[in-house]
Amino acid sequence: MIKKIPVSTLRPGMYVHDLNAGWLAHPFLFSSFKVHKQEEIERIVTAGIRELYIDTERGLDVADAPTREAVEARLTQELEAVMRQPPAKLARVEVSAELSRAQQIKRQAHSVVRSIMSDVRLGKAVELAQAETVVETITESVLRNNGALIGLMGIKNKDDYTFLHSVSVCALMVAFAQARGCADETVRIAGLGALLHDTGKMLVPDAVLNKPGRYTEEEFAVMKKHPEDGWRLLKEIPDIDEIALDIVLHHHERLDGTGYPHGLAGDQIAPLTQMSAIVDVYDAITADRVYHQGVTAPEGLRKLWEWSNHHFQPELVQSFIRMVGIYPVGSLVRLESGRLAVVMQQHDSHLMTPQVKVVFSTRSNAYVPPEEVDLSLGVGHGGADRIIGHEDARKWRIDTTRYLQA
Repeated sequence: MIKKIPVSTLRPGMYVHDLNAGWLAHPFLFSSFKVHKQEEIERIVTAGIRELYIDTERGLDVADAPTREAVEARLTQELEAVMRQPPAKLARVEVSAELSRAQQIKRQAHSVVRSIMSDVRLGKAVELAQAETVVETITESVLRNNGALIGLMGIKNKDDYTFLHSVSVCALMVAFAQARGCADETVRIAGLGALLHDTGKMLVPDAVLNKPGRYTEEEFAVMKKHPEDGWRLLKEIPDIDEIALDIVLHHHERLDGTGYPHGLAGDQIAPLTQMSAIVDVYDAITADRVYHQGVTAPEGLRKLWEWSNHHFQPELVQSFIRMVGIYPVGSLVRLESGRLAVVMQQHDSHLMTPQVKVVFSTRSNAYVPPEEVDLSLGVGHGGADRIIGHEDARKWRIDTTRYLQA
């Protein structure tokens, strides 16, 4: 049986089924292993892990610990309460109307970020005007419709992850700050910090940065230097805002003090920096890497909510979920009819009834002619179906981007 326990109750002889942490959040070679020594538990604590899952059939048990099924049921119930609240209203145009511009912005932003990061690696100064132009174009696109660019950013080339991750985090951060009602200038500054948040990684040796597998503890220690390295590089730029610098320096801090580089906790972490941490983790865990397959967008949001007990401010995570939508644009969902559909647009008043494009029938195991369905409409009005869960598009070999752009 799989149970969830606090690390404080972990003992030698127990079998860790899942460390319940993002791929890069710990230095262990595997996420599943039997605990033999107290030193292993201390390493788990040092990594900032507060709760994990054990397999009681492969190791010692803990009385009264909730099963994985009970935890998932509670998370579902809590998320349903979040979903009943209205989403943030940002869209001015339909997703379809913004997609071609968003695709162009994605290409341009990727090119500029690659150039900026290459300059850093060569020891050149960051051209702040270049970064600010990228943030401005991303902000304009997000303001027109945040789902278009964010949906497209969900598709990343594994080999280009570092650069596309920076662009994606910027887009998500801009949309998040807008949804939180931040002033236009604050949105711009937050987007700049998000775009440059991983600048320090350009000082990490290639052998570590591009390693196709789990880091050793020594390599993990090298990677953990990148926030301070980035901050030291960027603080030399005249007129760069302190808020942007704080995002660069502290986006790996966690609410419970288990983050790095300074172990800040609670209100010691500025609100915009807390928001950047949420955005950074969400994009990281939902992205495919050479050595790791990302989780689906809905599952990524579910993990964020689970971790909000310790790592993130729950109210901020709620706001992020309402902004992105529990089923984000571009995600694949299963309908009660047995059909699979791509989410095309969030509904103005309810996160569970987006506009979707039906593309596949699980009953006939075949593609079907694409059909637009507004799930907010009632029976007899084209909406006689409902979402019963999310699906992994890779499992069905469905290219959701193709339907977003069609």
